[in-house]
Amino acid sequence: MEMTAPADAARSLRSAHARRSLRRRKKSAPVQQPLGLRERKKARLRQQIIETAVRLFRKHGYENTRIDDIVQILEISQPTFFRYFPSKDAVLRDVGKRGFACIVEHLKSELSSEADTAARLRRLYRALAREVEADRRLWEAVVLSGAMDPVRSPEMRGPEGVAIGLLREILAQGQRRGEITRVFPVLHLSEFMEGLYQTVVRQWAVDLTGPHKLGERVDSAVEFFLRGVQP
Repeated sequence: MEMTAPADAARSLRSAHARRSLRRRKKSAPVQQPLGLRERKKARLRQQIIETAVRLFRKHGYENTRIDDIVQILEISQPTFFRYFPSKDAVLRDVGKRGFACIVEHLKSELSSEADTAARLRRLYRALAREVEADRRLWEAVVLSGAMDPVRSPEMRGPEGVAIGLLREILAQGQRRGEITRVFPVLHLSEFMEGLYQTVVRQWAVDLTGPHKLGERVDSAVEFFLRGVQP
């Protein structure tokens, strides 16, 4: 009985200290505030610049679209444009980021499917080819400007890395299922497939009058890859 009071007092002190610590943490924790009116206006104008530029790229082509054309439609000054984008190319890089986001969504969709590896890859690259071909003028500009090239546009390394990581997982699952050869590491296989696709798209972008549509060229590239990686 003599030890009970000191023990209770110690527990009470610890409890009080814990409550004070919790209150201090709550006070110091940053509170996420909603965007203010000014920030919302800036975000809205940035989006309007992108949408206007893309619309002009589609209509007149990238090379024939000037920054003057963009700012005149939006009724803003060139300095205002440059506060959001340092150049016309920077607008395309934003489009490139959205392109990678689209690729990632397709890859995630295939990872969640029950199809075999060959069906996944055929479906994935056909879908990508359809989207690029359907918006030919825009993606021609993106491809030829290097807007999605992580070497020429370093900010693309992160988005590309996410996409390549998902492609590797598809190929790794194929190896575990016995559908893809284990002779080559997944790292190399993903580089081979992505290199094939990018080469075909770049060639299509500079040879739009060629005899084969992008979808046909991409199908051939995927079949070439699949034959080479058979177990």
